[in-house]
Amino acid sequence: MAGADEEQRRQWAITCAHGLGLGGIALTVNQELVWFSDQTSARLEDLQFLLGQGPALHGEDPAGALQIPDISQLLVQQWPQFAAEAEALGVVALFVWPVSIGAAQVGTLTGYRRTIGSLTSQQFTEGWLVADHLAEEVLARWPGASGPSNGAGTVGAVELHRAELHQATGVLSHRQGVPLPEALDRLRARAYASGQSLAQTARDVIAQELPQDFP
Repeated sequence: MAGADEEQRRQWAITCAHGLGLGGIALTVNQELVWFSDQTSARLEDLQFLLGQGPALHGEDPAGALQIPDISQLLVQQWPQFAAEAEALGVVALFVWPVSIGAAQVGTLTGYRRTIGSLTSQQFTEGWLVADHLAEEVLARWPGASGPSNGAGTVGAVELHRAELHQATGVLSHRQGVPLPEALDRLRARAYASGQSLAQTARDVIAQELPQDFP
C-alpha cells in the first residue's frame, strides 16, 4: 500500500506541475524535502540545501512569490554556484511560492521550466492555490499528527526524504567526534563534491561505505 500511495502522490505532483505549465515541482517544509514530481525538482532542492543559496531561500519578501523567467539574467549575479548547477540540469526558469500555516511561512513550493518565460497570471494564481492546499495536507500528515505511518521516514502522505540525512549526521558526529552542525557541513560538502544526492551520501555513511575520516 505504501508503494501505491507513493506512486499516487508522484502522479498527482506531475499533474499539478503540468497544470501550472511547469516541468516539475517540489515542496520543502522546515528544510525537509517532503514532496516532488521528478528527480530534477528534487535535485534543485538538494542543491539549495547544499549550497545555502537559491531562490527558495531568498529573504527579499518572504510573504511573496517569486518568478525568475530567465535564470541567466538574475541567478548568475545573486547565486552563481546554484545558477551554474541549475543550468547544467537544463533548467532555465524558476518559480517559488511560500507555503504558510496561518501567518507563519513554513516552507516553499518551487517549480522549474526548461524554456524561458513567465507564467500566465492564471498559472501564477493557481500556484498559490496548490501551495495553500499542500500546506493543509502536510500539516495533517506531519510527524506527531494522528494517522498511520507508511514506514521509516514517513507519516501518512508525508515522506521525510532527509530522514536518512539526520541519521547519518548523528552517525558521523559520533564517529569523528565533531558537533552535529559540523558533521552536517561535512556531509553536504561530500555530497556536492561527489555529485551524489544527499540521500545517497547519507546511506553510504550509515552503511560505512565511505572512509571514516572524510572529507
